[in-house]
Amino acid sequence: MAGLSDTSPEIERRRIEGLRAMPAWRKLALVDDMNRTLAALALAGLRQRHPQDSEARLRRRLADLILGEELAARAYGPLEEDDDVN
Repeated sequence: MAGLSDTSPEIERRRIEGLRAMPAWRKLALVDDMNRTLAALALAGLRQRHPQDSEARLRRRLADLILGEELAARAYGPLEEDDDVN
């Protein structure tokens, strides 16, 4: 991806070195933080698209996004669509 970043090669090299030197527990904590942030952003988008939904239903919709509809339905039961306004 050369040429697509506005980060200088020296700074990128330092960033990679820092990541390599980071303890595993810290890397896992960063991944956990990213996953929580992405889930929060996805829920915000779902709230905008489905303002009538309860929190439980929004979280069930989030499961569809993360797991796929088939696995989410097997894990949590079907998402009831009878009163959607979409």
